[in-house]
Formats: sequence, structure tokens, C-alpha cells
Amino acid sequence: MRVLVVEDEPALADALARGLERDGFAVDVAADGIDGLHQARETSYDAIVLDIMLPGLDGLSILRELRGASVWTPILMLTARDADEDITTALDVGADDYLTKPFSLAVLVARLRSLMRRGAPERPAVLAAGDLSLDPATRRCARGGEAVTLTPREFALLEFLMRRAGDVLTKTTILEHVWDEHYDGDANVVEVYVGYLRKKVDVPFQRAAIETVRGAGYRLRPDGG
Repeated sequence: MRVLVVEDEPALADALARGLERDGFAVDVAADGIDGLHQARETSYDAIVLDIMLPGLDGLSILRELRGASVWTPILMLTARDADEDITTALDVGADDYLTKPFSLAVLVARLRSLMRRGAPERPAVLAAGDLSLDPATRRCARGGEAVTLTPREFALLEFLMRRAGDVLTKTTILEHVWDEHYDGDANVVEVYVGYLRKKVDVPFQRAAIETVRGAGYRLRPDGG
């Protein structure tokens, strides 16, 4: 199994390379973001270990470039402690896993083997249903290239519907994933917010992407209506 390690701290990069090689991996190392991006594009790897803080080009930019170019190699991000914003951004953009420094080599190896078992299915960073698009990383929504402004709750609801496009989702399921599993308010809040979304992403564009399935719930059409 071939792994690319993109890490600018020489001691850590060397330790990772030697440790992974002892566990049977073939390892390439890049010491900066520009070289790392080039190697990731030009060579087929089974996994990539990518530091977020890098000279030349940071890890998040590399991640965006690779996913934007449809490179779906499993990527494990390395980050400093307390970098919650970096972690959430990385996962939204398309990272598969992360570790905070310092970390155990044994844990890194286990995480990499887990990622490799899953393989590299296509995981677009930007969700799309027809001409309706949603970018979780930048929090942007657009219909036919025209920006649509959503509240945080509307965005969360649309993201859930788009990630399950074609599936019928009950009000209970939506409440558990978009609100909270312990939410004890009126379940009709789902109907209210579906109405808000329709007024923003469907009605102005003469579309009907969000369908009501009578007696069952709601479904977002994969073709965007």
C-alpha cells in the first residue's frame, strides 16, 4: 500500500515514514504544500496523510484542489490541538479523517488501514441536484448559478435532504438530524421550514424539487425538480 505523507516538520515526517515503512507501507514524503499537491495529482496513492499547516500551500487548499479535480484518494488530516474550525472545514471539504498532534503512530496506522478498507468512492465536496447546488464548506447555495440566501437552519435542512436525495424522510428522522434527537417541540416545525425552503429554492425558479410524500414525509428529487 502506497502512502503520501505531506509534512513540513522534518523530524515528524521522518518518524512517520520510518514507522509506516515498518508496518509494510511504501511511503513518499513531501515537505511543502506545492510539492505535496504535485505528487498527489501525478501519482496514484492508497491514502494521503496531509498536515494542515504547510509552507507554500496549506493543507486545506490542497484538499480543495484534489477534491475539485475529482481525486478521491482517502485523506487523513493532521492538525494542532484546539483547531476545531480547521477540522470541521476539512471534513466538509472532503477529508476522510483527522488526528490532532501529538498522536500515536499505532493509531495513525489503524486509521489508515480503516480508510483503505473503505476504498475511495466519489465524494463530491459540493452537493448537487440538477442545477441546485450546496457547498457545506463555504455555506453557499445556488440555483442555476444564482445565489440563494439561507438561514443556518434552512441550510442544515437542505443539506440533509440533498445528502439523502431520492429517499423519503419522515418528520421524525428530519427532526433527529437537523434539530436534535431530544427536540420535544412541535413536529410541524419541519413543515414550516420545508415551506421556507420551497419559497427560496423552488418557487422563484418554477421548480418543485422538494416533494411531499403524503403520509410518509419529504423527498428531494435527485434531478433538482
